[in-house]
Amino acid sequence: MKSKLKNIFKQLIPPVILSTRRKWLTNSKGMQAISLGKTATKQDLDLYWSEDYADVLEEWGKGTVWNEIELIFSTLEGKVLDIACGTGPTIEILSRNKKLEVHGFDISDLLIERAKAKGILPERLRVADATASNFAKNEFEYSFSIGSIEHFTEEGINLFLMNAAACTKKYSFHMLPVNKIGIDKGWEKTDQSYFNNSTSWWLSIFNKYFSEIQVIDSAWEGLDQQGKWFICKK
Repeated sequence: MKSKLKNIFKQLIPPVILSTRRKWLTNSKGMQAISLGKTATKQDLDLYWSEDYADVLEEWGKGTVWNEIELIFSTLEGKVLDIACGTGPTIEILSRNKKLEVHGFDISDLLIERAKAKGILPERLRVADATASNFAKNEFEYSFSIGSIEHFTEEGINLFLMNAAACTKKYSFHMLPVNKIGIDKGWEKTDQSYFNNSTSWWLSIFNKYFSEIQVIDSAWEGLDQQGKWFICKK
């Protein structure tokens, strides 16, 4: 099964991204997660209505995850959903590929208005909550999120992934930070609240909603976190 998935994934992703800091992790369906940190009780949302934060979203992925998402989708075609799209920088990047029809949504009307002001088609943008069902079943060939899901509560993460799986026909790609040394530190807070947990902890949730999963490194790094792409087959 693992060999079969790896062959499928190689067909989807160009060799350049596979050869860059590649680290495959085996599927761990049924793995139990133990959190050593605080319990998430509420997601911080006020920041998403800040003009300063909107400015940050325009820049933070340059040279790392934005290059990666462009490579991931460079050989794909079809309808794509950007979950929690912010001001739309990744929609702009992927729209260069004329074989893709890229849509996006975010909970913040401020961020969506910024995306519209950049010229992204209004009919491809929506103000919506990732924890609520907003799209038809299998409406998109592919979906993705970048640096978003870790800011949800555990209940929110489950709803996020359940809805992502429901509206996605083929593959869903999610980049998020995991603890570098594999510790489940739980819910932490700096400017935002977020989960700082191990890859295994995340896989125990992803495995509920997708049939097969592979994990590869991202170029993004934090203080004690390493970015990872969770490649999820419907």
